[in-house]
Amino acid sequence: MEFERIPLDQFASAFGTAIELSSVALGGKVESFSDEFFAEAFHLLLVEPAPSLKGQFGPKGALYSGWETRRHNPTYDWCVIKLGTTGTVFGFDIDTTHFNGNEAPEVSVDALYQPGDQPAPLANDTNWSEILPKVPLGPSSRHLFTIKPTKGLNYVKLNMYPDGGIARLRVYGLVSPVFPADLSAQFDLAHVFSGGRVVFTSDQHFGVGSNLILPGRGKDMGDGWETKRSRQKGHRDWAIIKLGDAGYLSHAEIDTAHFKGNFPESCELHALSSQELDPANAPEDDWTVILPRTKLGPHRQHHFQLHNVDGKAFTHVRATIYPDGGLKRVRIVGRRAGGDITAPVLSGAAGESAAANTQATEDSASTTVPTAHSLQSAVNPAGPTIPALPLTPEAFAPFGQVIQAYSDLNAVPSPRSTRITGANQGTAVKFHKLALLESAYPADTGATTGLSVYRCKPIDAQGGHWDVKLLERHPCTNQAFIPMGRGEDLDKPGETYLVIVAKNGSDDKPDLPTMRAFVATAGQGIVYDTGIWHHPMAVIDQTMDFTCVETQVGNGDKLDCEIIELDGSAGFYRVQLPN
Repeated sequence: MEFERIPLDQFASAFGTAIELSSVALGGKVESFSDEFFAEAFHLLLVEPAPSLKGQFGPKGALYSGWETRRHNPTYDWCVIKLGTTGTVFGFDIDTTHFNGNEAPEVSVDALYQPGDQPAPLANDTNWSEILPKVPLGPSSRHLFTIKPTKGLNYVKLNMYPDGGIARLRVYGLVSPVFPADLSAQFDLAHVFSGGRVVFTSDQHFGVGSNLILPGRGKDMGDGWETKRSRQKGHRDWAIIKLGDAGYLSHAEIDTAHFKGNFPESCELHALSSQELDPANAPEDDWTVILPRTKLGPHRQHHFQLHNVDGKAFTHVRATIYPDGGLKRVRIVGRRAGGDITAPVLSGAAGESAAANTQATEDSASTTVPTAHSLQSAVNPAGPTIPALPLTPEAFAPFGQVIQAYSDLNAVPSPRSTRITGANQGTAVKFHKLALLESAYPADTGATTGLSVYRCKPIDAQGGHWDVKLLERHPCTNQAFIPMGRGEDLDKPGETYLVIVAKNGSDDKPDLPTMRAFVATAGQGIVYDTGIWHHPMAVIDQTMDFTCVETQVGNGDKLDCEIIELDGSAGFYRVQLPN
């Protein structure tokens, strides 16, 4: 059996871009064991390094963060572990930290594949194959080994001879990606289960970059990517993600869960197509901006439609944060370009053979003015399709403001500038002036500010699509829509509505490529900035009532509202509603 012991100072070159297949963050778990008298086997798979529990004792003896068995085993002890996902295994970190005098003297590792519909294998299963032969360990130290890459494994069995303690076991390799059979299906191409890998980080002082592509939203700041504080003007940090397969990208999610006082001020995304595993040294001109620098907020999922992605497949995405801080997850949603691509070679001790053995196999009374914008699309001849994404203040900021309350007062947008006070003798919290009223009407028009109510019936979205056939704007005022909840004669009020917006173009008509669509909940109000083009209110599920706050003349004057019917000769823009 081929293996190599790797010096600890060569960890980055051997395993820097590998996936920890055994981690509990991926779903790894201990299935069975021969004994765990002194310390429970589940500790082996914990993400955090083993802490010292020196001087602490329980009813059975000294406490350790690790797996420790009884003394005097006549044969050996073993632990069966199910990996978080099926993959190719090419190395191990077997850690005996804080076990000194009671460490396991020697270990070996067996492995096999067991179909998911079958129970976990037994320790004496005849299908176990040795992938790491018996090797000696030492006290309180990490032991790194590489092996010849072995594909298609989802169980390992750690054997220690004859008994003792091991703090952590980390099984390194590459994921066997799971892709939708339908090439038109959209999914997270960066996800670890899709074969995504973080191949470069500029800094990972507090949290490692590989956390960005893990499942779920984690449990605290410790399972995200966080850089140290910078003191240099213009500083930035970045991480490069190799997608599981080349793909046509649609939208992204940037999650700052648990990062409340240390989220990045802003971020941007770039993408490129490269045959390199780590294209960190690629010319800057090779990178395409797919999300311009955009402000972020604390402790939330941000959803952004991507730019400059039509008709081009990308293999890598670079996430840049300004000036520093922490992100929990990055999701890059798109569809596969088609055909598998071979994973590039791991550098260093993981060796040339990894690439050879592994493949990575989302009020209408107004003047109507026609427009003649071309809506041609190479991808969809019926017109470009844009995703309706969950409404967040940061993504909506170019078009207006989101009005909502926050249960976590540390998660408000612009926490340094948003004033929050107690109110109503302590029974309420007031979020001050989340949006200001605007009016630029000439003095002689007699425009006044008032409240109106719109009762909006749900739209008929055929096949989950909604064609955008007209847009309107209010040249002299901003306009707010606030959901009112249950009307007196509504048995079941609506819960979601669609917000469609676009910026003004150089021809003083809607700039259609800037069109964005958002799904808002009944707990969110919106304010359209003055002059922002938008679609009339579009309720998705049930009839909803809205209070509208606006300034207007009220006689059908063009100053109140201007409507443009879009030219659909080349197809209308189509909003894709969520499933």
